[in-house]
Amino acid sequence: MTEGVPKAALIMAAALVLPVLAYAAYSRPGYFTSPLFLGGFIAAEVMFAATWLYRRVFLPVVLVAFLLAGVNLPVGGMWTAGRWFFLCVGALVGCFIMLKERAHHFGLFHGLAVLSITAALVSSAVSRYPSFALLKAVSLLLLFVYAGTGARLAATGRENRFIAGLLAGCEIFVAAMAVFYFAGIEAMGNPNSLGAVMSVFGAPVLLWGTLIEGPTLVHHRRMLLFAIAMYLTFHSRSRASLLAAFISCSLLCLTLRRYRLFANGVLMVLILVTSAAIFDSDAFWATVSSTKQSVLYKDKDAALGVLASRQTPWEHATQSIRNHFWFGSGFGTTENGVDASAHLSKFETIEGVTSENGSSYLSILSWVGMVGVLPFAFVLFSLIGKIVQTCLWMLNTESPHHLAIPLAMVAVAGLIHAFFEDWMFAPGYYLCVFFWTMSFILVDYAPWAPLPSFSHSWRPWLMRQNAGVAAPIR
Repeated sequence: MTEGVPKAALIMAAALVLPVLAYAAYSRPGYFTSPLFLGGFIAAEVMFAATWLYRRVFLPVVLVAFLLAGVNLPVGGMWTAGRWFFLCVGALVGCFIMLKERAHHFGLFHGLAVLSITAALVSSAVSRYPSFALLKAVSLLLLFVYAGTGARLAATGRENRFIAGLLAGCEIFVAAMAVFYFAGIEAMGNPNSLGAVMSVFGAPVLLWGTLIEGPTLVHHRRMLLFAIAMYLTFHSRSRASLLAAFISCSLLCLTLRRYRLFANGVLMVLILVTSAAIFDSDAFWATVSSTKQSVLYKDKDAALGVLASRQTPWEHATQSIRNHFWFGSGFGTTENGVDASAHLSKFETIEGVTSENGSSYLSILSWVGMVGVLPFAFVLFSLIGKIVQTCLWMLNTESPHHLAIPLAMVAVAGLIHAFFEDWMFAPGYYLCVFFWTMSFILVDYAPWAPLPSFSHSWRPWLMRQNAGVAAPIR
């Protein structure tokens, strides 16, 4: 990032800043006792350091900034506005570096992303609240620009360091959430937000980490953290999170032909359930009844069906789509002009607090209409194609040593979870930022493999191949 700037000039500039700050502290001492000023000053320092080490640091800083803005902790307030500053600077610097190097590929997926942004901007122009809808569309533009430039630069040429950082960050995050929740602190705000991050980020990444060769101590640590992530997912009682975690982890085991690992996991669950039923049957059946009512029916009347808690938001979405069939109500806005993603600060699936539409796919259809939704649909289909490519490579090689594998599992979990919650196109939400940055990187690294041979599908040791692909993880 700073290769074209003389180091002497940077050292001189840093030296000049110190007397300026000293004079400001002497002449305006009130600024240095103001939490707002000090917070802004610290953010500026973090911004300078992150820009200096752009490829290594900026992506984690952006993800942490959006995460801190969404958590239920005292540090969250100052990041509510600051996160957009980081995202804007990251997008601008990323564009500058890519234009300077001219060595990065932009393909069909990126073109479809541009068309999606265009559709969002057009929907804001025909909205009843164009100014507000335009702001929401610009926020998605910033996210896609950063994901297509800065996020990709974070992995390009440093794949092993990137994936090591992803695993380390996942371990730290799950351990921190475990400490908070076992201490009785709702760090994520509510159980559903906890389930969302654990199922989309924690569980699939940590399970993949246990399959990577490494020291025994590291393997056991990741297994323990994976078990904690799954426990926290179950503790959230979120059906979307449970389904996303189960499918993504099962797909990882089955496509890598780790049938024994999959069977052992299912067997372990059955043993725990059976043991609980034998030693304390009354408490076991009481727990089953309570869990069934809270997880399957969300404490509603069982006669209404499993999806009773979703009927109201889905009916709202259907009505909105009928009222604005072709061009939608405006990107990110409801019919009455309310921010459609404001509920994400209270990410709960209960009536009155749940999302306006209850599904990312219904939301985007109601926002941009039948015409505008086509580019978004093609973006998702293109992403699914990359996931399929990665799964085919996994079936052929049975090797977990590839950067695209954990990213594909994150994408699978996110696509499933977004069917029940509408965070996927809400750029202010940390899970949306994480999902799209990882997805843009996946598009670059998804390996190509021919259709696997299933003639020896039950003898996976005969299917091992040493296929040479880009960016394997050693």
